[in-house]
Amino acid sequence: MELLDKTINSYLDIWLGPRDPRVKGWLLLENYTPTFIFSVLYLLIVWLGPKYMRNKQPFSCRGILVVYNLGLTLLSLYMFYELVTGVWEGGYNFFCQDTHSAGEADMKIIRVLWWYYFSKLIEFMDTFFFILRKNNHQITVLHVYHHATMLNIWWFVMNWVPCGHSYFGATLNSFIHVLMYSYYGLSAVPAMRPYLWWKKYITQGQLTQFVLTIFQTSCGVVWPCAFPMGWLYFQISYMISLIILFTNFYIQTYNKKASSRRKEYQNGSTATVNGYTNSFSSLENNVKQRKQRKD
Repeated sequence: MELLDKTINSYLDIWLGPRDPRVKGWLLLENYTPTFIFSVLYLLIVWLGPKYMRNKQPFSCRGILVVYNLGLTLLSLYMFYELVTGVWEGGYNFFCQDTHSAGEADMKIIRVLWWYYFSKLIEFMDTFFFILRKNNHQITVLHVYHHATMLNIWWFVMNWVPCGHSYFGATLNSFIHVLMYSYYGLSAVPAMRPYLWWKKYITQGQLTQFVLTIFQTSCGVVWPCAFPMGWLYFQISYMISLIILFTNFYIQTYNKKASSRRKEYQNGSTATVNGYTNSFSSLENNVKQRKQRKD
């Protein structure tokens, strides 16, 4: 294993240049092998997990889901606060910020971004809970692509560009995750579900985040500083891939469902006949839905 790590590190150093010495020896950052192994194990569980659960009863996981989502909400809130204050203290330039000019504020950003990297490992549990609860329809190409790539991307970010212009996307994403994981945590409590209205706006917020990140990253291309240009181009490309996938998800989830509901309403097939609601039919449907829901 040690020989493998040395070989990989030597190739990475030749390809990407010298690493940032400020993160030398930090947990999981010394060698790429652990991050790669975690990613492969994640993909294996995504593939084999649903097969294992096929003939088993789904787990509720309600209690642990509340704790898990509360924990990630608080972690995301902490990261968002620390990143905003670190950027303020370091006087970061929105248009382009290098990685070595803000002194102690840079170190603050680096420490927070390590937690951001590590949170991507924790977030593998999102998928594992889907598998245990047999919510396999939520394990989409977008979901797996996003989770599997983020941990790997941020390993490289932390080793070569762990502060400076890297802060922006992580700051926005931490804020979105405060909203997202608080929603998931509350939705794990059945009594709270009728009061949760902002799921659709989370996806809109994610798309807005990607667009703003592309704009801010492009500023570093137009008005360059000492931040490596290759990282900027890569970030723009990755954000474009997420915009395409998230836009497709949004259309499939919200626009098509809304269109389907309108057609059903017009055809009188949703317990609405001649402009009057069939209360008995609506009540019967609600009772059936409650019986089918096991969590």
